[in-house]
Amino acid sequence: MTDVPPPHSPLAWTDDGQPRSRLFGDVYFSAQDGLAETRTVFLEGCGLPQAWAGRRRFTVGELGFGTGLNIAALLDLWRREAPAGGRLHVFTVEGFPITAEEAGRALSRWPELAEAAQALVSRWPGRARGVHRLELPEYAAIVDVAVGDVREALEGWTGRADAWFLDGFSPALNPQMWSDEVLALVGARSAPGARAATFTVAGQVRRGLAAAGFEVEKRPGFGRKRERLEARRPGAPADFEPGRVAIVGAGIAGAAAARAVRALGGEALVFDAEGRGAGGSGNPAGLVTPRLDAGLGPPAQLFARAFARAVGLYEALPEAIVARGVLQLASAERDPARFGKIAASDLFEPGALTLLEPAEAADRLGEPAPAALDQRPALVVDPARILAAWAPDVRPARVARIERADDGWRLMDPEGTEIVRAGAVILAAALDSRDLAPDVPLQPVRGQASWARGQSVGSAAAWGGYVLPTGEGVLFGATHDRDDAGRDLRPADHARNLETLARALPRLAARLSQGPLEGRASVRAVTPDRLPVAGGADGRFLLTGFGSRGLSMAPLLAEHVAALALGAPSPLTAAQQALVAPDRFGRRVRS
Repeated sequence: MTDVPPPHSPLAWTDDGQPRSRLFGDVYFSAQDGLAETRTVFLEGCGLPQAWAGRRRFTVGELGFGTGLNIAALLDLWRREAPAGGRLHVFTVEGFPITAEEAGRALSRWPELAEAAQALVSRWPGRARGVHRLELPEYAAIVDVAVGDVREALEGWTGRADAWFLDGFSPALNPQMWSDEVLALVGARSAPGARAATFTVAGQVRRGLAAAGFEVEKRPGFGRKRERLEARRPGAPADFEPGRVAIVGAGIAGAAAARAVRALGGEALVFDAEGRGAGGSGNPAGLVTPRLDAGLGPPAQLFARAFARAVGLYEALPEAIVARGVLQLASAERDPARFGKIAASDLFEPGALTLLEPAEAADRLGEPAPAALDQRPALVVDPARILAAWAPDVRPARVARIERADDGWRLMDPEGTEIVRAGAVILAAALDSRDLAPDVPLQPVRGQASWARGQSVGSAAAWGGYVLPTGEGVLFGATHDRDDAGRDLRPADHARNLETLARALPRLAARLSQGPLEGRASVRAVTPDRLPVAGGADGRFLLTGFGSRGLSMAPLLAEHVAALALGAPSPLTAAQQALVAPDRFGRRVRS
């Protein structure tokens, strides 16, 4: 008799409370003592904690996240034995994720892991395909959980591990996890001197690790297992020195970059001549929604993961959240089918997106409406509160030029005076970034938003235009005028915004037209392919070109750029990195 979990769960509970895989017919950990097994096979097998002695960054890769037991034990050891100032990074793969409740139940049998288990379970990843980043500042650790196929995950990861926990279900029951191809990828994603450990001594695993460049040795096993494997790649590990990163721009891109640099242990210095939120991030409220792409390919995957990461980070700033849930209204005949395809995909959490019939959408909005995609996790946020939290100290300086220096980069003011030196620089100044990086094609697009105080709307909504609550009223718009860099407020554009609103919600538009309107104009930066620019090399990086989607995409892409600047593993896959790389325009011309 077993305790049967929900139908979607990959595990079942045995009579003695052990989690067992329903898919592979194997246990998640030793019935004798799973924690002791983890400590023997994986921690001691990878030479921990001795292997990270004196290191400023240590990266662990894992195949088989499962209940999180190995990572909880690793976090517990890291907290007790980490080198001074050290940062831990984990990349782990899971094809069939369990729930946080299931993980908590499985880990509760070891009270000595309670703190580490709670830290992990409280940030437990979802089930959507892609990389889920878990940030644990109290452990100076970041855990990236790749949900999906193991080969795809390893092909996409661009990091290098110092240690590998090879903990898939047994090779006889789960052969694809232990294939030569997968083990070759493990070798390719290993740093010099990397260690690997596993409970199995199967011949195919020994041969696969040897072919991947490891020296393999059998060691005494744990419990009933007579032997286990330890493996090592030749070479000496390299370390990193956390550096100073100068960030130009104090909008959402610059603030997100500052937060990401600090999360990796670096020093972030933010510069902006006009202060926080002077550009497109200065509106009283903004939408956090995914860009909807029914192609479901790499761009759609990037949009979905960026949206999820942004929501997760803003949830940690509850004071910045104005409202939850956004309706994407159908504006074309094909939209309901397109919405349904996106909602049914595995790029979003189950139930996160649902298709509403016109009557349901109308009930939410308080007037007749078309069918709509209900984006439940989507947010309306106050950008000013986010910027204040992520970029509390902005230095008032105009950066007119950047120059290479022996120790990195020099930032210069218009008079040619040095402002600061830094090991790396991130240009996150929207359209102004092109003054410092003229090789990147950025186009100005003026947008004027309008708002009315003392008004309300049943739900935030978007359809080409948008409307959302601000806490004090209703904001709507916005105009979209290419090659216009004017920031003056134009009464004619208030009228255009009312016309856009009237096409979707005529009753609300009529009501708002009766009172005074306030507004603000800002200039967005867009690229020829309408994708952001995030990346760079040689210490100069760009984080710009977000158009009107900075709140949704900048947090994740900032983590990518910060990782490049500080030599840390990126949360983006190789394909996603290529989509937003600054050199993509030149590559397309050459091809």
